[in-house]
Amino acid sequence: MKIFLSSDMEGTAGVVDWEQCTGDGPSAMAGRRLLLAEVNAAIEGALAGGATEVVVNDSHSRMRNLPAAELAGQASYISGSYKPLYMMQGLDASFDACLFVSYHGSVGAPAGLSHTYNPRAVVEVRLDGTVTGEAGINALVAAHYGVPVVLVTGDRCACEEAAALIPDVYQAVVKEHVSRVAAHSLHPDRACALIRGQAQAAMAAAGGAKPPGLEPGVLEVFVRTTDIAEAASWVRGVDRTGPRQLRIEGPDRLATYRAFCAAILLTRSVAEVV
Repeated sequence: MKIFLSSDMEGTAGVVDWEQCTGDGPSAMAGRRLLLAEVNAAIEGALAGGATEVVVNDSHSRMRNLPAAELAGQASYISGSYKPLYMMQGLDASFDACLFVSYHGSVGAPAGLSHTYNPRAVVEVRLDGTVTGEAGINALVAAHYGVPVVLVTGDRCACEEAAALIPDVYQAVVKEHVSRVAAHSLHPDRACALIRGQAQAAMAAAGGAKPPGLEPGVLEVFVRTTDIAEAASWVRGVDRTGPRQLRIEGPDRLATYRAFCAAILLTRSVAEVV
């Protein structure tokens, strides 16, 4: 089985502060070690469950958080901060399953470091009427290519949000919300053991897993300012349905995802304006 793994960072056990997630300082380097251990646990579990190839797409911040030589199972590594498919770069119909590792809750949710793609721009996202975070949005790409999403790891909110749209997804909850900048995390060894076990179980069930339904796959996006909404509406497939509300629907679910990513990229400079 060929497996695609998209790794974020804020859902890692022990990570509770932005200094652990950005830059190259001591706190960020410590956060990356915690993330690497969880990614490797997922890879090891997948291989134990029958995976024969794992492709890791580094999906966090500048997307170069993992030391390539230290990835388990000789997994290949997609890194770098400009990718046309962003957090899902590399996925296509040749894969048998997707894993989402170290994911976090959506903006506004009771979860540590909660956000949805761009915290300066996005206030809420709904997928076919259901509030979702990055896992649900990214699942649009898996749905397009017919690839099941079989595992999500991270904080409880991220796992529950994913399960609301992908009911059979395996979950590894490694930390509980205390506040947006505090959490009760499992010990890293226990978190990795849980992830490893759930990844192995997910692989055992992957043969019968179905791709995410997500039909019709329409995104409603609520943004912070009217200027952000105006700029986003310049993207094909993005319609402004209110002062700060957008409706995103392309001819297929991949096009919808691309339109969302394009809107996020286009509005970054507008979102930075105080």
